[in-house]
Amino acid sequence: QAQLVESGGGSVQPGGSLRLSCAASGIIFSASSMAWYRQPPGKQRELVAQVSSGGDTYYADSVKGRFTISRDNVKNTVYLQMNSLKPEDTAVYYCWGTRAGNIYWGQGTQVTVSS
Repeated sequence: QAQLVESGGGSVQPGGSLRLSCAASGIIFSASSMAWYRQPPGKQRELVAQVSSGGDTYYADSVKGRFTISRDNVKNTVYLQMNSLKPEDTAVYYCWGTRAGNIYWGQGTQVTVSS
């Protein structure tokens, strides 16, 4: 059974950093495209960053230069390094994966940026 489990969320002051992790099981991780989405309070879920099975990356304009997505195909884990955090980055962050038409979601982890 496929499972994505996020960790690393929490509260941080503006300008701070956090690293999110998403551990995958039950999927062929190395062949899967992985991504991070987020859902701010009262808003729709949005794509933050994506990394293909080949390592190509995509970032939303709002996080370019501040966030870095990476993957470790040995540990079956995808990461999101978040630097220079802003209050508008406050959201529930979700791990996402897809392969062969199947889509998987994690349960989400809360990130709060506030002074």
